[in-house]
Amino acid sequence: MKSYSEIREMAVQRHGEDGLAAALPPPPDVPLRDLSDDRLLSEFSRRVFQAGFNWSVIDKKWPNFETAFHGFDIGRNALMSDDDLDAHLKNTDIVRHAGKILSIRDNAAFLSDLAREHGSAATYLGNWPVEDTVGLFDLLKKRGTRLGGMTGQYALRFAGYDALILSKSVVAALNMAGVLDGAATSKSAQRKAQEAFNTWHEESGDRYAVISRTLALSVPD
Repeated sequence: MKSYSEIREMAVQRHGEDGLAAALPPPPDVPLRDLSDDRLLSEFSRRVFQAGFNWSVIDKKWPNFETAFHGFDIGRNALMSDDDLDAHLKNTDIVRHAGKILSIRDNAAFLSDLAREHGSAATYLGNWPVEDTVGLFDLLKKRGTRLGGMTGQYALRFAGYDALILSKSVVAALNMAGVLDGAATSKSAQRKAQEAFNTWHEESGDRYAVISRTLALSVPD
């Protein structure tokens, strides 16, 4: 397996020191563990609606979503009725996708359950060990709705968790580095990726988000 310093040097060769530095993600303004649960539901829901859609359109409409879904209060949305769903499907101020609207209800129930179990869903998820991020991905896939795959990974990152991202470029870099031989969809492949990230984190002290971006920049676009 290539060392992180080798991978970083490849990224520098492609983009230069200044280019690499400019492309690295800054630390989150608010870490996930400090979010309120309604803000976490809002973030999860935004990423669900952006999946397969134009992100900027969703961003522009998001204030309308905040109004329609009562500030993403988890208790209220967990009790979304059929009449509520019908009203949402008639609301031209939002994107009217029944399955994704229902995911708000389901994920509100999921976060409500976590809050009952642990006091705060955001604190519980935010304190999940970064050394087992793929375990957190698995939790979102199993207990959440439409939070598997890249949607859950980006949702965690945008919510302020130091998540690794198994994007196409990152997976290509993991193959180049000798960590993987193919896709990163199986649990065993994701575990290998996690172990490599843990090693590189110990080597460099860099955040997992920075390691992800450095990997992505080490391979051709």
